[in-house]
Amino acid sequence: MSIRDSVDTPDSVARRRPIPGSSWLRRVLMVFGLPTVLVIVWWLTSERADSIYFPPLSEIFGLFGKTWFESDRITHDVVPSIVRLLIAYGLALLIGIALGIAIGLSRSLRSITEPVLEFFRAVPPPVLIPVLMLFLGIGTPMKIWVIVFGTVWPILLNTIEGVRAFDEVLRDTVKSYRLGPRRRLAITLRGASPQIVTGARQGLAIAVILMVLSEMFAANEGLGYTVVFFQRSFAIPEMWSGIIVLGLLGVTLSLIFRLIERWLLFWYHGQRQSQRGGN
Repeated sequence: MSIRDSVDTPDSVARRRPIPGSSWLRRVLMVFGLPTVLVIVWWLTSERADSIYFPPLSEIFGLFGKTWFESDRITHDVVPSIVRLLIAYGLALLIGIALGIAIGLSRSLRSITEPVLEFFRAVPPPVLIPVLMLFLGIGTPMKIWVIVFGTVWPILLNTIEGVRAFDEVLRDTVKSYRLGPRRRLAITLRGASPQIVTGARQGLAIAVILMVLSEMFAANEGLGYTVVFFQRSFAIPEMWSGIIVLGLLGVTLSLIFRLIERWLLFWYHGQRQSQRGGN
């Protein structure tokens, strides 16, 4: 390579300089490109379908507003499902993080609880639905605790691993400065927070699945109940519209979670970006 080739000229700098607005346009295309293509493919391939189980997407969209907005399904089915999901997810976060910190900080407590945790983690949460129905009935408490039981494990296990992997040098530094319990807890939480957030993200996806499952048994309202009701009534386009609502709910929760994650872990993302050389 000659010296002339290695020197940036004004023309080469101008060619490398991004076009104003191109990064924003690229990001929009990356986010909405594939979903738009999938919707178009679904629309075209289903337009002349004559199967009762796979109605045209145009028919599903045509009934969407009437099914969900011209009735009381938003207040009767969607809102109660979301409220139960948020309460259960909050409880799972509280239990998982509190127990995870306690177990992660104590080697003896880890030894005692590890067999029990492995046993309960292996139990599929839907299996517990009939058992919880015996003790809690078929109301809201049963649905909430089914979600909590399945959601708490990824949060708990990731919190334990995050606390265990806490930097030993930083741990010794905290001890040597004789900081109070509250400061030590805050520093430990901050160090383990990337792993805790990873568990919380996994738990959110499980919570949505269990919300639907818990509403399919002996329920009279909720998104899961509504989808099953449409299926049993052979209202297939309405059933597909319920599945679309569940997908939109999952996307919305994921976006909200990502915003909260960026706010909580701004220091971690900045640290990783600086390690990659600012890229």
